[in-house]
Amino acid sequence: MTTTKPTQPPKHGGTLSLALDFGPLLIFFLTYKGAGWIWGWGNPITAMTVGTAAFMAAIVIAVIISKVKLGRVSPMLWLSAMLILFFGGLTIYFHDQRFIQLKPTIIYSFFALMLFAGLLRGQPLLKYLLQAAYDGLSHTGWMKLSRNWALFFVGMAIANEAMRRSMDFDTWLAVKVWGVTIVSVVFAAANVPMLMRHGLNLGDGLDSDEVGETTPPQG
Repeated sequence: MTTTKPTQPPKHGGTLSLALDFGPLLIFFLTYKGAGWIWGWGNPITAMTVGTAAFMAAIVIAVIISKVKLGRVSPMLWLSAMLILFFGGLTIYFHDQRFIQLKPTIIYSFFALMLFAGLLRGQPLLKYLLQAAYDGLSHTGWMKLSRNWALFFVGMAIANEAMRRSMDFDTWLAVKVWGVTIVSVVFAAANVPMLMRHGLNLGDGLDSDEVGETTPPQG
């Protein structure tokens, strides 16, 4: 008679997930600013190139840490990493920051379309993306959460396009690093009352782990 070991639930590590999403962008910001402030590289193209290279290296490290520490790499992080490497490479090759500025619009649009497609089929794809991070949440709750995040991603894509067209690169980057992160965390927290009405189990407490798991990619 053989015994099977119970399947271990996936590690959520929401705080770490949030750090892995936000960390590479913060490194981009600090490297870009540091190139001028600390190292005295006054040429903005040089600073952008160095910052982008650091961004690309940081996202690769984030993927490795996620795989080692969490045992998996989320679809959001995979997509973000691929686009950062692709558009980062174009940014460095053509010395044009518009490529790296386009990346968030593409990420947000992709997830919005994916979530809306799932909703049309009656499937809350966010549940599979998050690997059921919200214990006890009903199907209706997952559907509403997927709808809310799909609309949020649409708004973020539109906002990014408006910002990159109307702001200089320094201002856009500052808003991207600080403003988008704050708005994303606040939006995730604002969904909690709705989630509680649809069966969310707070036995283990809803803290930064769950919030970290439901914030969009920050790259």
